[in-house]
Amino acid sequence: MSDLIELRDRVRVFTEERDWSQFHDPKSLILALVGEVGELAELFQWLPADAAVDRAREERLHERTGEELADVLIYLVRLADVLDIDLADAALRKLRGSSDRFPADDFHGRAPDRT
Repeated sequence: MSDLIELRDRVRVFTEERDWSQFHDPKSLILALVGEVGELAELFQWLPADAAVDRAREERLHERTGEELADVLIYLVRLADVLDIDLADAALRKLRGSSDRFPADDFHGRAPDRT
């Protein structure tokens, strides 16, 4: 997970060099993150679900998708940094909990109920 730490540190430096920490309160970062997720969703909004993966391989959409995913990741990493959350550790704990809640033998090939 050292790549995530390196990314966090680079985002910190980028932010500090521009004195933007003053704008990076949790609410503002969450709104920016939601906005970027919206831009990502917009790229796929009208694509047929069964063709989305193939269409996303096309050069222009692939490039734009990478850009929007990068924006989402950067804001997410920054938000975790501001809130002093070890994002990698939190994700691994969440994955372990999900593995316990949804054993592969019980959920192989089927989605969990929404209840």
